[in-house]
Amino acid sequence: MSAEQPLSQSAVDTEALQAMLSQAGNDIGAYRQYLSDLQEELRQRFYDEQPVSELVALRSARIDALLRCIWDQFEWGDDIALVAVGGYGRGELHPYSDIDLLILTASDEHSYQDNIERLITLLWDINLDIGHSVRSIEECRQAAIDDITIVTNLMESRTLAGNPALHQQLMAKVGPDKIWPSAEFFRAKWDEQIRRHRKFANTEYNLEPNIKSSPGGLRDIQMIGWVVKRHFGAQSIDELRDRHFLSQEELDTIKDGQDFLWRLRFALHLIAGREEDRLLFDHQRTLARQFGFEDDDNKLAVERFMQKYYRWVQQLGALNDVLMQHFDETILRACEAETILDINPRFRIRNGHIEVTNDKVFEKTPSALMEIFVLMAHMEAIDGVRASTIRLIRNSRHLIDDEFRADPRNKNYFLRLLQAPSRVALNLRRMKRFGVLAKFIPAFGKIVGQMQHDLFHIYSVDAHTLELIKNISRFRYPDMVKVYPMACRIMQRVPKPELLFLAGLFHDIGKGRGGDHSTLGAVDAREFCEYLGLPKRDTNLVAWLVEKHLEMSSVAQRKDIQDPDVIRDFALTVGDQQHLDYLFCLTIADINATNPSLWTSWRASLMRQLYAETRRALRRGLENPVDKQEWIAETQMAAIERLEDYGFTETEIRETWAETGEDYFIREQVDDIVWHCRAIAQRTRPGDSVVLVKEGGLLDHEGATQIFVHTRGRVGLFALLAAALEQLDLNVQDARIYNSGTGYTLDTFYVLDANGESIGDNQDRINQIVAYLKEQLADPNNSAELISRRTPRQMRLFSTPTRTSMATDLNKGHTVLEVITPDRPGLLARIAQIFNKYRVRILNAKIATLGERVEDVFFLSDENNRPIEDPQLCEDIQRAICRELDEQASKSPQ
Repeated sequence: MSAEQPLSQSAVDTEALQAMLSQAGNDIGAYRQYLSDLQEELRQRFYDEQPVSELVALRSARIDALLRCIWDQFEWGDDIALVAVGGYGRGELHPYSDIDLLILTASDEHSYQDNIERLITLLWDINLDIGHSVRSIEECRQAAIDDITIVTNLMESRTLAGNPALHQQLMAKVGPDKIWPSAEFFRAKWDEQIRRHRKFANTEYNLEPNIKSSPGGLRDIQMIGWVVKRHFGAQSIDELRDRHFLSQEELDTIKDGQDFLWRLRFALHLIAGREEDRLLFDHQRTLARQFGFEDDDNKLAVERFMQKYYRWVQQLGALNDVLMQHFDETILRACEAETILDINPRFRIRNGHIEVTNDKVFEKTPSALMEIFVLMAHMEAIDGVRASTIRLIRNSRHLIDDEFRADPRNKNYFLRLLQAPSRVALNLRRMKRFGVLAKFIPAFGKIVGQMQHDLFHIYSVDAHTLELIKNISRFRYPDMVKVYPMACRIMQRVPKPELLFLAGLFHDIGKGRGGDHSTLGAVDAREFCEYLGLPKRDTNLVAWLVEKHLEMSSVAQRKDIQDPDVIRDFALTVGDQQHLDYLFCLTIADINATNPSLWTSWRASLMRQLYAETRRALRRGLENPVDKQEWIAETQMAAIERLEDYGFTETEIRETWAETGEDYFIREQVDDIVWHCRAIAQRTRPGDSVVLVKEGGLLDHEGATQIFVHTRGRVGLFALLAAALEQLDLNVQDARIYNSGTGYTLDTFYVLDANGESIGDNQDRINQIVAYLKEQLADPNNSAELISRRTPRQMRLFSTPTRTSMATDLNKGHTVLEVITPDRPGLLARIAQIFNKYRVRILNAKIATLGERVEDVFFLSDENNRPIEDPQLCEDIQRAICRELDEQASKSPQ
């Protein structure tokens, strides 16, 4: 059932159509031409901006005429009928929607088998996309008893041809007084909706949403119609307004929202040339142009278009929530005994749900619009909000104005909500769902539904923000300790969690305005904290967190956190333990709320290591930086003591380390140095390559697999190893390259498998890696074998030009190159080949994959182990990388 009845069949000249089609007889070509002309007419009318409600009804009426004409080509009695069911039964057909038919017979003895087979074959031959069933009245009744979907389809059925009395008999047998009483029907359909929503993670904000089945989509509108029809016997959602289940404003929202989604679905069908309900990236940009959106300095056209979509489905989803709860109270719980608990003069709890004591509560006491969320956060006895109160909140949002926001009571209520021991995230989500949060914090309203058109940010900005708040809340749950061990421990000692929630609310609020969103958000956060009347110290902390919320993940993923200078610089940024604790929790919550699938054990280990090293630096005192030579000497002596236990002499050990650079002893753990030295000493023949594989250490890169290679140095070695690891379907996360004066190289790679996990203790897999790498290293003439795999569909759509930047640090003795480019197979090996061409050495590599793109950082030197100081050489290297990667992207298999 639609929100309004579309174009009636009488608006189509059915008699003229019947006459024209009758002349076609059994001419398949004529029927095909008829359907082709119909599709072209629909296309033209749509692009001429004819109302889409008329177009879906027009196709339905034209198909009616075609089917009646074809039906009449066969001999039938009065004991059979052709019935339209489902969406076609409602008279709604988009350009490529299935045409669902029921051939209804009076008895189980199907005496028209030959004619039915010829009919169906003819419909297929003329390229009509039908779904059909052949059932007697009794078979339909039994099937409907067993399957809620069938009874739903039959509710929306109508007779196309044949004896209409059969359909009337059927409807009498499947009515709510015979099967599926309205209460059972509603419960089953609601459970069905819950399962459907769960498939889409219970959010409207999927990157490629399904406009029919995702939360807030067309199915949610249809759900309302089905319940109305089954319970009230109504033919239109309009009757909900007459029964005071809907206001006129809500009814208009449903109708306007359906019209938008119908136009979107109609356009999708035309673009795809088939039935398509998914808003795939392939189509989003095309639709954005068709719907009149254009790029500007702040947002892409596609981002504006998707924001409109997300705002519509959020409104429709919220209305669906209200009505489902209203139906629950009216249909399922109508006869339940009521338990009422008074809270105060404004609110009471009825059967676990909070409600206002009268309809004038918000009008008389506007602050109650904030108070209700505080009560729900602090009172465990409250399970939710009564539907009538939700509607009253929505209808009272206009009361939240400048005067309301200036009221000290409302500021206090908001702070009390953030200070609640639990359910902070849930009630902020309710505030957003009911439209209160965007009114109370107008800047938040601007990011509602705002999407970033990439594969990294899988939620809109507002949904991401509330997901971050939920993650912070999770850090206080005992059952989350195994998932986020360090964050949960730190959260226990955070003195004011409400400051963390405030920083989370504002961390991305500056997006979409142009400029640095962190800086813009920090300004907003400071103003809001001052407005709340927070102490200056707290205000400064929240603003700092917002401004620096990307700093910790950036340092962990893009800088060499084994370098004491990097740690000291970061420690100077955070300043003290409290700032470090708050920033760590905010960062972990932020990364997981951006795209949980990209939160790997590797990234977790980087964050833990950066936190631990920074904490040590803060305890030691920023005025007492680590002395590198002392660090190196301590590491070497610790390793020597361990190796002596295995029978090595100090002289043998130092010979093994001959001319090994200082970085090796700064960046490698003592356990790993001992592991390397023992393996090198124990190799069968001098000169043989050593390949070792093991799990990362307890802290240093826990969760990644460490691969150590000791072999003779040669041109192209790094490219060879990078290509070999990719052939093994391993993703390099970190690479450390140490060249010794003896002609050997010590390379350490940290890798994850294709699923973003470590190899673990899979000995067969470890043996395979060792054998393959040794095989590749055995031939001195072997070169990198670049792989060429099919590029995934989504990544092809985000093929943006490669960007590079290069900077030389004379003090640290290296040059840093950053490469930002779309991800693709063979990427690391291709970059390494360019380094070979320009005789550049790789000292270290930090690999970060963020959705469809990578942000790789390489620490380089020239062939004399000096920083690259020639500006022209730096320019040439960058141009070569951009040219190679962008040309390869254009040629990669599609």
